[in-house]
Amino acid sequence: MKQNLYQAPDYYNLDDLLTEEHKLIRDAAREWVKRDVSPIIEEYAQKAEFPTQIISGLAEIGAFGPYIPEEYGGAGLDQISYGLIMQEIERGDSGVRSTASVQSSLVMYPIFKYGNEAQRKKYLPKLASGKWMGCFGLTEPNHGSNPSGMETKFKDMGDHYLLNGAKMWISNAPFAQIAVVWAKNEEGRIHGLIVERGMEGFTTPTTHNKWSLRASATGELIFDNVKVPKENLLPNKSGLGAPLGCLDSARFGIAWGAIGAAMDCYDTALRYCKEREQFGKPIGQFQLQQKKLAEMITEITKAQLLAWRLGTLKNEGKATSAQISMAKRNNVDMAITIAREARQMLGGMGITGEYSIMRHMMNLESVITYEGTHDIHLLITGLDVTGLSAFK
Repeated sequence: MKQNLYQAPDYYNLDDLLTEEHKLIRDAAREWVKRDVSPIIEEYAQKAEFPTQIISGLAEIGAFGPYIPEEYGGAGLDQISYGLIMQEIERGDSGVRSTASVQSSLVMYPIFKYGNEAQRKKYLPKLASGKWMGCFGLTEPNHGSNPSGMETKFKDMGDHYLLNGAKMWISNAPFAQIAVVWAKNEEGRIHGLIVERGMEGFTTPTTHNKWSLRASATGELIFDNVKVPKENLLPNKSGLGAPLGCLDSARFGIAWGAIGAAMDCYDTALRYCKEREQFGKPIGQFQLQQKKLAEMITEITKAQLLAWRLGTLKNEGKATSAQISMAKRNNVDMAITIAREARQMLGGMGITGEYSIMRHMMNLESVITYEGTHDIHLLITGLDVTGLSAFK
């Protein structure tokens, strides 16, 4: 296990914009990542295995449903707190942040927002504590960027629903106790259903041979005549807007999380270029290396300001889906660019597990694709500013 020397950059004194509670929450998450994630994550990424022993720690730092009210087991925090926790976790690893993000925004959020009181009381405390893990079934083999074309369907059989179909690229699927699954009823209307492990006909095969998010458990959801109790239907919202509302919350977390990955790559490159000598001096003294570092810290600072402003808007209930799309797209693109530049600065050492950069770089190739691809988010912004849809 290697020592973690990470120091978070704050070029514009953005800590001054945070409350004392924000800083305490962030620092607790940062110390947990340093202690429990960073020393082991390279080994687990090499093994392509999720470190399940960290689940209880994620729960302890409030990573599961931080904005869910305390009466349901959440921490009752604001949106900036949620963002800061995601930032610190992704500084450790994007796959670990994916696990927390899915649990919070794609499982707990829809149960809290679209579920009834009985569903909230049954599921949320177990999910907040990490005793149960959840996953989110939207993407299908034939429908990624076009979720409205989903083929997973359910029929009303009188005393239960009969669910058939398949979902893929599902984080947490291999070990999740429940899945929030989006499917069409006989009229073609999209609804959310809570499917529990153990229901006959429900299987979750693991996805293997990934080059990205290797320390995250990914799988499929297969539904073969699964009998779902009627009380497992989320009653308070239907239509495509329901799952997209969950994705807004998750994309907000990604916008913050990607900053953490970028900060880690920058911090690693900065330290390395002060220590590595070529031609009789530290490589950080060369102009091209300073150019790279100056551009990195500039882009990180811009992304921090964007995320903070978005968090403020979200706390006020004013953030739009299009604003969240812009932040997700910009900040992930910023992070992947910094990862690539930092990898070059480390030369051959940049491809080894001795440093975190190559792992971040591979992970971010997934982050830039999932929950709305880079190009789809660009078109969402285009639609928002022109009022003309490129999707039709």
